[in-house]
Amino acid sequence: MEILSPAGSPEGLTASIKGGCDAVYLGGKAFGARAFSQNFSDSEIEGTVGYAHDNNVKVYVTVNTLIKDHEMSDAVSYVRFLDDIGADAVLIQDLGLLGKVGGLRIKKHASTQMGIHTTAGLEWCHENGIDRAVLARELTFDEISSIVKGSKIETEVFVQGAMCYCISGGCLFSSIAGGRSGNRGQCAQPCRKSYSMKEKEGFFLSNADLYCVDWLERLRSIGISAVKIEGRMRSHAYAYLSTKVYSMANAGRPWEEIADTAELLKTVFNRGFCEGYLPGVSSPVQLGYADNRGFLLGTVSISDRKFDLSELDEKVNIRDGLSIFKGRNKVGGFKISTLGKVTVPFKVDNGRYEIYRTYDPRIDEIKNLIGEAPILKGSTARKPYPQELKNVGRKAKDPDTSLYVSSLKVLDEVVGYADRIYYDLGESVGAAEKICERNNIEFVVNLPRFRPLMDLDITSGNVMVNTPDQMHYFKDKREYGSYHMNMFNSSFPPAYQTALSAELSKSEIKRIAEHHAGRIEVMVFGRTELMCTRDPGLASGMLKDELGHEFPVYRDDFGLAHILNSSDLLLLPHLNEMASVGIDSFGIDLRKRPVSLAKTVARAYRERDIDKKGRITEMCGSINYGHYLRGVS
Repeated sequence: MEILSPAGSPEGLTASIKGGCDAVYLGGKAFGARAFSQNFSDSEIEGTVGYAHDNNVKVYVTVNTLIKDHEMSDAVSYVRFLDDIGADAVLIQDLGLLGKVGGLRIKKHASTQMGIHTTAGLEWCHENGIDRAVLARELTFDEISSIVKGSKIETEVFVQGAMCYCISGGCLFSSIAGGRSGNRGQCAQPCRKSYSMKEKEGFFLSNADLYCVDWLERLRSIGISAVKIEGRMRSHAYAYLSTKVYSMANAGRPWEEIADTAELLKTVFNRGFCEGYLPGVSSPVQLGYADNRGFLLGTVSISDRKFDLSELDEKVNIRDGLSIFKGRNKVGGFKISTLGKVTVPFKVDNGRYEIYRTYDPRIDEIKNLIGEAPILKGSTARKPYPQELKNVGRKAKDPDTSLYVSSLKVLDEVVGYADRIYYDLGESVGAAEKICERNNIEFVVNLPRFRPLMDLDITSGNVMVNTPDQMHYFKDKREYGSYHMNMFNSSFPPAYQTALSAELSKSEIKRIAEHHAGRIEVMVFGRTELMCTRDPGLASGMLKDELGHEFPVYRDDFGLAHILNSSDLLLLPHLNEMASVGIDSFGIDLRKRPVSLAKTVARAYRERDIDKKGRITEMCGSINYGHYLRGVS
């Protein structure tokens, strides 16, 4: 089983290789999901391939962001360059880009951002020229075991490092609420912020880091091809230590030989550890803090600035650096010069405190062991890939009115204003379909965002899909792609109809309409879904951030929690300009909304009544224009 390690910089590359990895993954200066990492120039990537191959290590390059139409030529040129220099694989998220590079010999890996989480997803990967899938991080071990049986492609599982709270590839929180797109590599990490909910305050969306060294043998036993260590933005000491721990465990070394290295790993970066969802569906959240605190040694009583090291649960050595915390607050830190009873060298009130180790002198020895990074150079130039997009001749039209509904009460009131109903799968779906049949309205079942075993009973001929897995599984039905499919460019493979990404601007929507032959929908009203999570610990209610913004949370029938935006998208004044470029459908999300608001909105949009904007704004309380006027960089 392959140990795949991070290389966020030339120093990180050297550290991972010296730590004993089998492969590294890294990003270039563009199109990578870690835009704020140091990353590599083209010349450095070519030098890296040579250096790594000389050390019998493979190199995988991330091109795992969403690609805009005007960037597609450059992105394809970049992948062709990676092929030319002998990179071992490219990681891809964007389905449009995947279709453009299918003929290249370089291996393609499906990024975890694709959300592959079922047997059907692996089948889709195989049929679309993908050699390996990085599985969604929300899967349990039992689900993984079931999914990978008989897989025709390789599979990869994250085992160490940061773990997104949102279902892989589906986070819009940073983008919609903060203006920085995680899907474009610029995540502002809203999951690491403090929130309040039901008079309780904490880091409700902050997962502890993965630490799954004990799972390696079980993952190997079911045929997993590679295990992955997250951490391209962390220190090269972290890259070395994490790689060393997992490579030694992978080689079957006894724990006695690994323990000291594992202890250093827990010191060099530690925001709390968990095993993710591998043991089962339990909450991976670290509610108390979201920052790197180092290795928790225990809790002590400090009196007159003194405490005894023997009270700690872990051994402490001379020159170790300790930090003292009281709840969320760091009181201070100092280095140990004596053992036994120590005196804190600054003022501290009497009481109980948590003690963390934040420094171990052995880490400096490791930095010296890693040494200087090699000079990485290459001479191969990218070949231009000029691409002329064909104008499909789309004409102005009167778009359909497509309503997203989740209750029969709302459906009864709005069905007369709809051309199409998207109805959430649940107990009332049969009754909802009959209502639509009586009113001669098209009915589409909206599938759950995440369902590993796909044990879904769908009798309707129309479905809304959210992932490539569902797209493949229900290929015999008429398929509507949700905006969670992340359609970002005109090269996106067509379904019967696909909703465009919620991150596109007016000009980008217009360009896609000019060049994409399939039917397209634009979301024009509703509380955009910012996150969908498998965390069972997040209750329905209202999540409030430090600025006072309130984000509704609801749980569905499939064990998933959904976090919605604090205000409503309202593009009623812009319908005519979208109709003029040939948009096929307007998506209006009325789920979890009062009947009076749903009916007012449905009627206003059906009648294109711009004068109703004021009344709708008053009923909603707050509105936004999404990315329609601003886009994302």
